[in-house]
Amino acid sequence: MNRIPQSAYLMEHTEETSRLERKTDPSYVREQARWFGLRPGQRVLDAGCGPGKTSSILHGLVQPGGSVLGADWSGERVRHARERYGRVPGMDFLVHDLNLPLPDAETFDLIWVRFVLEYNRSGSPAIVENLDRCLKPGGTLCLLDLDHNCLNHHPLPEGMEAVIQRLMGVLETHHDFDPYAGRKLYGYLYDLGYEELKVEMSAHHLIYGQLGETDAYNWLKKMEVTSQKAQGVLEDYPGGKERFFSDFLAFFNDPKRFTYTPIILCKGRKPSFGGV
Repeated sequence: MNRIPQSAYLMEHTEETSRLERKTDPSYVREQARWFGLRPGQRVLDAGCGPGKTSSILHGLVQPGGSVLGADWSGERVRHARERYGRVPGMDFLVHDLNLPLPDAETFDLIWVRFVLEYNRSGSPAIVENLDRCLKPGGTLCLLDLDHNCLNHHPLPEGMEAVIQRLMGVLETHHDFDPYAGRKLYGYLYDLGYEELKVEMSAHHLIYGQLGETDAYNWLKKMEVTSQKAQGVLEDYPGGKERFFSDFLAFFNDPKRFTYTPIILCKGRKPSFGGV
């Protein structure tokens, strides 16, 4: 059992468990799981499970006879997951740092890695290799992540786009965030010699017209938390940090606003007799 400091996770704040629960759409997760070929009877690892909502959805899809282990570095979110979702047969949770290998005894038919690698820019290749080690030969590795994350908005107020670009640069350099994680997924599986590689791309965020409550809460939290991690960037905006937030909220609440973020899904089958 391993744990990394909370400060290492970019979005760590007091409401993070609630944010992750609120923004997880079960119908969307089920649609993705069907594309990955999730089926009853499988042993599944939800790597980076957070508060366990996605793990619970996956658990329902592998019944009858299947099981899910959710692994996350946050003891607080694993406790939440156990209390809310872990009281059914075949559902368990583990506090574990994905930068380290899982116990050798654990092997899985399918490993699900959703919105994890974007928070581990430097460690992503090692994380994927660690997960590969506990996937059964012939098993499926499922990678899902965003690309050009938080960077596609129109029409932004003058000067705001440059500040957002600078903010993202600080998060990349100092907080290991990767706004371009999605485009790298195929390469990870290719380098491991995986077979039957398939890629799908669609819009994850697609926001236009009247702003919904969940999107409003999620994006406000993102801006609040990330701006605290990049002190000094927003002070360069005309009028400073308060004016930046005022302008961004005015933009985001305007039904003319158009915001999107691509999500890339990549899957591959682990060779039955070793990779390259």
